[in-house]
Amino acid sequence: MPPKERRRGGGRHPASAAMELTTNLGPETVPGEFWGEHTSPVARALLSSAVQCFARKGFHATTTRDITAVVGLSPGSLYVHFSSKEAVLFHIARTGHERALAALTAQQDDGDPRRHLRRLVAGHVSWHARHHTVARVCQYELAALEPDHLGEVLDLRQRFSALVQAAVERGVQDGVFDVPDVDRTVRAILSLGIDLVRWYRLDGADSPDALGESYAELAARMVGSG
Repeated sequence: MPPKERRRGGGRHPASAAMELTTNLGPETVPGEFWGEHTSPVARALLSSAVQCFARKGFHATTTRDITAVVGLSPGSLYVHFSSKEAVLFHIARTGHERALAALTAQQDDGDPRRHLRRLVAGHVSWHARHHTVARVCQYELAALEPDHLGEVLDLRQRFSALVQAAVERGVQDGVFDVPDVDRTVRAILSLGIDLVRWYRLDGADSPDALGESYAELAARMVGSG
């Protein structure tokens, strides 16, 4: 049985702290179900706290005390649920990439490469806007991952490129896209969704869905199908 976790902040229960993260951590919050049904409430709370800490301070400047303080636990309690701070980052990066990839694979392909590409871009962009804090950690803290963990995340990233590349290549083959360099075009299209995590806010002028549709139009123009 894991050692008993010490509570801080007036005896707050860690499961209650997990619920509080949905209101205490700024415009974007990480719902507990994001981490999967097999992740305990305390681990969910620690992951959600780590997302905010890594996004604000960076992985290396964040301490275990920073992460656990939000949920009313002692610094050592993190190791009950994760083997290291790097393991926390890996869980965030892997889960974030899996969720984002699922948003792409869910887009309908009705055989029209123009509509399919628009849907892929809209799904990619709107997901990154809706989950911009998680996505910022996923994009800018990967260098801190151990080689094996980094390799697993890079495999997931390659699947993003393969999905979009297949759609663009099919459009070129069908004669509906005018793309002199498919690889460069795919990198540019994916950059639309990735770069927004630096500046996007949910309380800004554009909703995630509106931004997704706008960027889908930009992508269509990039392939000569605006």
